[in-house]
Amino acid sequence: MKIKCLIVDDEPLGRNVIINHLKNFSDFEIIGTCNDAMEAFQFIKKESVDVMFLDINMPEMSGIEFIKGLDKKPLTVITTAYREYAVESFELDVVDYLVKPISLQRFMKSADKILDHFKLISGSTAQESNDHIFIKVDKKIVKILLQDILYIESLKDYVRVVTPLESLITHHNLRSITKLLPEEMFLRIHRSYTVAIDKIKSLEGNNIEIEGKSLPIGRNYQKKIKKRIGADKI
Repeated sequence: MKIKCLIVDDEPLGRNVIINHLKNFSDFEIIGTCNDAMEAFQFIKKESVDVMFLDINMPEMSGIEFIKGLDKKPLTVITTAYREYAVESFELDVVDYLVKPISLQRFMKSADKILDHFKLISGSTAQESNDHIFIKVDKKIVKILLQDILYIESLKDYVRVVTPLESLITHHNLRSITKLLPEEMFLRIHRSYTVAIDKIKSLEGNNIEIEGKSLPIGRNYQKKIKKRIGADKI
């Protein structure tokens, strides 16, 4: 099964660089290219897109504004000439941030992240049930009960799954492992943290407390979190 890719960039050169890089990877299929955010919005409404390579500096609407306006966004890789938007982009859960000019060597790292994500998702059907997930820790496949998970912390290319009794590190990204978890039980609160809703003890300012541990709430997650736990009505 091919990973369906959309390229969004107002510059032909920017689009062509990504097109040429993707030709080196047989798992990817380019299903469309768009010149701006509005064209991409219409495309996503009609087509199923797995991965979007998105420029930031575009006319009428920036890539950042575009991501914020999407209810359901594809896995997104930012492609830009500007380094200063990296922190804000990762707050919006992008999988990678590529600064132009984008070399093939750097692009390969993005491709690996994307492939890891879809391998995890495609393998999840056999691994997961209603009450547990399996993760690879060192050379072992470890079963974790969902009810035992306190929170999951991003460590760049790894995540730490924390339970009351242990802390397990596995080679996945936070977005991928969060997608394996039931939405009614778990909540993304920050680009670095996903938490078990029933383990939340308190919310104060921009922090959530779980088992005596204070975890930060990301700026772009605050309204969603308060609404989800009913704190917006207090």
